[in-house]
Amino acid sequence: MTEPAYWIEGRRRPSRWLITCDHATNRVPEWVGGGDLGISPADMARHIAYDVGAAGLASALAERMGAPAIFSDFSRLVIDPNRGEDDPTLLMRLYDGTVIPANRDADAAERERRLERLHRPYHRALAALADGHPARCICAIHSFTPQLRGRPPRPWQVGILYSHRDARLGPPMVAACREEGWITGENQPYDGHLEGDSIDRHALAHGRPNMLIELRNDLIATPEGQAQWAARLAPVIARVLAQTGL
Repeated sequence: MTEPAYWIEGRRRPSRWLITCDHATNRVPEWVGGGDLGISPADMARHIAYDVGAAGLASALAERMGAPAIFSDFSRLVIDPNRGEDDPTLLMRLYDGTVIPANRDADAAERERRLERLHRPYHRALAALADGHPARCICAIHSFTPQLRGRPPRPWQVGILYSHRDARLGPPMVAACREEGWITGENQPYDGHLEGDSIDRHALAHGRPNMLIELRNDLIATPEGQAQWAARLAPVIARVLAQTGL
């Protein structure tokens, strides 16, 4: 029996928003290294394996907004669904100081197997959900670690990412978050445009309004934190979209 590559919540919810969570879990399928990438449980619990707290936040936010949500169900270290198929970081061999033994010798055939069983099914399901509303907007939920090894602390609570190809929602969302008093990074801690990523593929390529929200993961490490931030974000997202008139 094929292991699932994703799950969907609220498939029939009526909102034009679609909430996505590309890095929802740290699960390693049994057929990849016997379910073990060769790194410690402590490393598998870190941000290198998944976006800590993002799944709970995405679920709570989607429920509040009456929106469907889709979640990947495999670790980004197995194969990263937020990368294009030709991206050199699709299978990470070294991440934030940790070597990934199961990826070190992964050949083209292994890469193709992971694409076919995990990456492509997730994106097919995401595409179908995106097509399910004629005026679809996409909000991608991610989280970031407060500090990478050997790097300065990251001061932001929230990061709003957007591409230079579509700045309709990103800058207004940055302004709205700052009005709430949140320490907000604009295209921080990462640049908002990556060719072949999920937003590029499912939003930019179709002209769909979009934003990517990064929460610092210590703020959403618990169900209580996830619920609190979902309650804070939902009305701000709705207000920004309404104010843009999109």
